[in-house]
Amino acid sequence: MSSDATTAIPTIPLPDAPAPLGQEPAAHGLGTSLPQAEARAKTEGTFPYASDLWAEGLLWAAILRSPHPHARIVSVDTSAATAMPGVRAVVTAADVPGAATYGRRVADRPVFASDLVRHHGEAIAAVAADHPDTARLAAAAITVEYEVLDPVTDPEKAFAADALHPDGNLIRHIPLRFGDPDATGEIVVEGLYRIGRQDPAPIGAEAGLAVPRPDGGVELYTASTDPHTDRDLAAACFGLPPEQVRLVVTGVPGATGDREDPGFQIPLGLLALRTGCPVKLTATREESFLGHAHRHPTLLRYRHHADAEGRLVKVEAQILLDAGAYADSSSESLAAAVAFACGPYVVPHAFVEGWAVRTNNPPSGHVRGEGAMQVCAAYEAQMDKLAAKLGVDPAELRMRNVMATGDILPTGQTVTCPAPVAELLAAVRDFPLPALPKDTPEDDWLLPGGPEGAGEPGAVRRGVGYALGMVHMLGAEGTDEVSTATVRVMDGVATVICSAVDTGSGFSTLARQIVQETLGIDEVHVAPVDTDQPPAGPAAHGRHTWVSGGAVERAAKMVRTQLLQPLAHKFGMSTELLQITDGKITSYDGVLSTTVTEAMDGKELWATAQCRPHPTEPLDDAGQGDAFVGLAFCAIRAVVDVDIELGAVRVVEMAVAQDVGRVLNPAQLAVRIEAGVTQGVGAALTENLRTARGIVRHPDFTGYALPTSLDAPDIRIVKLVEERDVVAPFGAKAASAVPVVTSPAAVASAVRAATGRPVNRLPIRPQAAVAVPNS
Repeated sequence: MSSDATTAIPTIPLPDAPAPLGQEPAAHGLGTSLPQAEARAKTEGTFPYASDLWAEGLLWAAILRSPHPHARIVSVDTSAATAMPGVRAVVTAADVPGAATYGRRVADRPVFASDLVRHHGEAIAAVAADHPDTARLAAAAITVEYEVLDPVTDPEKAFAADALHPDGNLIRHIPLRFGDPDATGEIVVEGLYRIGRQDPAPIGAEAGLAVPRPDGGVELYTASTDPHTDRDLAAACFGLPPEQVRLVVTGVPGATGDREDPGFQIPLGLLALRTGCPVKLTATREESFLGHAHRHPTLLRYRHHADAEGRLVKVEAQILLDAGAYADSSSESLAAAVAFACGPYVVPHAFVEGWAVRTNNPPSGHVRGEGAMQVCAAYEAQMDKLAAKLGVDPAELRMRNVMATGDILPTGQTVTCPAPVAELLAAVRDFPLPALPKDTPEDDWLLPGGPEGAGEPGAVRRGVGYALGMVHMLGAEGTDEVSTATVRVMDGVATVICSAVDTGSGFSTLARQIVQETLGIDEVHVAPVDTDQPPAGPAAHGRHTWVSGGAVERAAKMVRTQLLQPLAHKFGMSTELLQITDGKITSYDGVLSTTVTEAMDGKELWATAQCRPHPTEPLDDAGQGDAFVGLAFCAIRAVVDVDIELGAVRVVEMAVAQDVGRVLNPAQLAVRIEAGVTQGVGAALTENLRTARGIVRHPDFTGYALPTSLDAPDIRIVKLVEERDVVAPFGAKAASAVPVVTSPAAVASAVRAATGRPVNRLPIRPQAAVAVPNS
């Protein structure tokens, strides 16, 4: 391998910031709708995704995966694959030089299965060849003798089943105890709820390129969302120190979960190290479905107690998360589910049991709103049951119980952040309802099922439902949240260096806005991300808006001080008396007026800063503790039309009111909310990765139905409450997770209103939406 091998990889250019076609450049700074720097490249098809990467002497990789969800591996014979012309390397568990297992939270997942297969699609071996077809044929030529075992696919049976893993089947148990266990209410309602397996379904296939380095290390080019963690996991498996492994983030098309499973990256690096050549892997859609983590399927049992006025007295719940074969983020997901099991309501007494268990089902992990989405669907169904039993309007019942700042969560933590839940609910409740569709042939596309459907207008019923949701921001339970950023200014151009990955959250745009507002510089670039930069942590829970944005702001303010101090000293005033506006520096009295460029005078200024929020603590043995840095809230009113004979559902409108803290980029915020609502509609109606005894059925976009533009409802953002969170930089809150959490519950509530059916399962099956007689 020549020392200049890495130069054959396409460079990742610093993005420019062009104005939208046909428009003048937009105003800059916080609060403006600055367009994304990558928008034009993505719309014109010139954006370099990871699957577009190329290197001289490239080899292609393929992975052999298990066809069984549970089996003992008797033998693996790679001789036929190794003998095939064009095959350069075959690696199995025996060829992993370092740690045999990995995991972002718990290192329990093998790079390659060696003794046991624990889920359908688990990696057994990987092949590198000079052509992708050769690699796939060689992988298929590997002979594996299995002793097929009975899979454990029912999470309720996992407690008594034989251990599927050396760590056992129980990953975590949280017993939350809050208040008086003997408290009771005059009105009691119960329910059993099931939430399906939602896939993050990244439209861009997982892909990556590994290139060996002259020093014996390797460089990985992938669309990672947590590059430093992925680098460290890979280095441990390679048996290399972290400084010999460099991960370059390239071509991130967007993510609603962990964008790149290390299970794709580690085999790539092993093959590159073995062959001494660059190796590329682009996963098929089937491999993508089988390999990465999904939302936890969840079983929930609830009992709500209320007084005669409908005010909550006690909530009892049991929550069981199916983690699949490995732990991944199940412990964190369970903590969110248990902590938010009662929702954004005042509950004097709460007793919740939560478990996360291993099964032989596909692995579960981080997907936007994990834990919180599942319990929201259940507690809001319970609120609908209470309203029906009391004969109270569902919105009014919720209004009698909503949480506010100063109330206490069932974990014992006081809600110190803004919690305008009543204001959000009132906004969606009072928003005008959409008009009823006309009963005319030209409008039949508005019927559930669309044009050419079998439905009849006379069978269509309209339903209106409500839901209130909440999520936590940043990590929880003692996670050390920290990010580092550098701002450098030279020749009138500012560059932001921060390893925060923009997965569609808009961080790169926000970073530009922060520097523009702080320093008055129009041209701001955000450098490409790699692990040579200080860590910024994962792209989850809105943390880059808060932590990484806070680091950029602090660094920019330090550069601002460096810029203004000489001027302030010269004129005998403090820097606080100087302001920067539209590229000009002026003093309060007008004596000083100059441009930023003139003040720079050819100098290079730079500063590095960190942002670390206040610490949190783990939940104790009773589920108590200050586990969360901050909370965000949302209210949604769903309007649906249901064909009560066929069970077809059309979501007509979603009215959204959200607690956002501060609007930093209006257009970007609206898009984030709309995308979150649409993802939630998918979870409510269509998205369910089905399995049969652990075997994934139809791992493709034919069998797994994502909502299309025709399925997306009218989304009305009726109110954004800008009550700033004083502990957050800029006062802003996470934007995209809470509508994902809230919208499935709102859709289910509306279907209940239209049909009179309980609707206790997501996604909603047609038979569950067929109305009861005389409803």
